[in-house]
Amino acid sequence: MSQSKNQSEQSWPVFSKEFVSVLENLSADAVLNKIPSREHLLAILDPQKIPLLPLLEATRRVREHFCGKDVRVQILNNLQNGQCTEDCNYCAQSTSSCADIKTYPMKPDDEIFAGAQRCAESGGNRYCMVLSGRAPTAERIQHLASLVSEIKKRHNIEVCVSAGFIDAEQARVLKNAGLDRYNHNLNTSSQYYDKICSSHSHADRMACLEAAKSVGLDLCSGLIVGMGESLDDIVSVAIALRRLNVKSVPVNFYMHIPGSRLGEVGQLTPEYCLRVLCLFRFVHPDAEVRAAGGREINLRSLQPLALYAVNSLFCEGYLNSSGQALENTKAMICDAGYVIGQVEE
Repeated sequence: MSQSKNQSEQSWPVFSKEFVSVLENLSADAVLNKIPSREHLLAILDPQKIPLLPLLEATRRVREHFCGKDVRVQILNNLQNGQCTEDCNYCAQSTSSCADIKTYPMKPDDEIFAGAQRCAESGGNRYCMVLSGRAPTAERIQHLASLVSEIKKRHNIEVCVSAGFIDAEQARVLKNAGLDRYNHNLNTSSQYYDKICSSHSHADRMACLEAAKSVGLDLCSGLIVGMGESLDDIVSVAIALRRLNVKSVPVNFYMHIPGSRLGEVGQLTPEYCLRVLCLFRFVHPDAEVRAAGGREINLRSLQPLALYAVNSLFCEGYLNSSGQALENTKAMICDAGYVIGQVEE
């Protein structure tokens, strides 16, 4: 009996009172929009240092201070899929992948305009267009610019584009056409990047974001968690994105699609995923932090707790994998006591 009791006691982490002061410092820094210390951010990810429920409560206070109860629901419009020349080993669309996915060229203009109309009519405030491939040609940039310009004429909505690597001149063409935001994810840290891709570098991705930023475009950029990176890599990405003043931060959780070269890496736990979302809220207190790809299969039954950290969700699907239906996502938001914002397509 005594031995069983001792074993049970040893299975529980012993928290010192220090976690209370750590959470107080994190909250104070966040309210002042200061970047927390690396030591405190690493503590967020360590279940032996900070218990989950107090962490979630501290995160909720910061999230609601800056974002209130509003939750944005976003649906991706994948304009072009597959046949990418890059060798990102996590991606089903990569040249190194043999995943069985549907490939198609860029959708016709009428279909793209119809999507923008659905977005506007549903009350959405941002229309997001995603295309596969390394980089757009000059002709493609002009085509995208004409699409953006026409959409802005027809609807009072913002427009976001994700089309691979662009330079400052291409970014300026899109900006002059009325583009509001450009998406290009960092995906992981500079230290770990060569483990997931060799056809381009982390510096290339940073240069793309800097180019978009230089002409006044807002930035959307995030990461993929669970590709074998370290805790320090997670912290490094969060800080790098903060220094770029990224307005929208999608946090994706790795989902293996059979045929992708990276393969099965290891099981992410719902608790760890929640800790990562909390970390990104403290680093980006006033940003649109989004629980993005993989939230359903990695957060599982703890999905509603993500709303303590994020103020945006993806639903319906993630380019090459399915996601939670829109109505189910809305029900989860309401059941958790939050308010559904505008649906973005």
